[in-house]
Amino acid sequence: MSETHGHSREPVTADDVRLAVRLAVTALSGAPGADWKAKAGSLDWDCWETVEHLSDDLFAYAAQLGPEAPPLDGEVPFLWTRQRPGAPANVIVADPAAGPAGLLRVLEATGALLVAMVRTTPPEVRAYHSYGIADPEGFAAMGVVETLLHTHDIAEGLGVTWNPPADLCGRVLARLFPDAPVDTDRWRTLLWATGRAELPGLPRVTPPWQWHGAPLPAEGA
Repeated sequence: MSETHGHSREPVTADDVRLAVRLAVTALSGAPGADWKAKAGSLDWDCWETVEHLSDDLFAYAAQLGPEAPPLDGEVPFLWTRQRPGAPANVIVADPAAGPAGLLRVLEATGALLVAMVRTTPPEVRAYHSYGIADPEGFAAMGVVETLLHTHDIAEGLGVTWNPPADLCGRVLARLFPDAPVDTDRWRTLLWATGRAELPGLPRVTPPWQWHGAPLPAEGA
């Protein structure tokens, strides 16, 4: 257990990434016959594109930890491309012929890549992220946040219920948003911290927001 701003916190782990992806796949699998071309919440992308973007995030975080000496000055130089103007720039693109089940398999597979890299990378390793040079726990937390938030966006577009566990939300809030309120609903607070919801008595978060990617000071960074 680590100390952060005077509070103890539970670290974010590979198991948290695995749980987040499993819950997301289960929730999105419950939308048979849904319109995957529907707009994903407040995003400019459709639901299919947003799953591809999420899969690409998980892949990219895993890949960033992959080299023997991870880069600290930029991303591993994959070629990200867009399928249409305004679409997310991805390396990972699902085969449309595989349908939604295939799309979710892609999500599950890329999640497993990040789980494996977080589980096997020594905690002292650091790698580049534009929001701060991060450790394996940081990349795990980023993967969880991307999964929770983009599943929220997709669930809104597909019309399915999504309400992730409070303890999971709390762990990533403590790691990536250490200045967020600690006495509020954890899921609502994560939505607030990323500009997707309001919290009573607090100003709404507006772009450009970002998380704290670097290891927290109490962790010896």
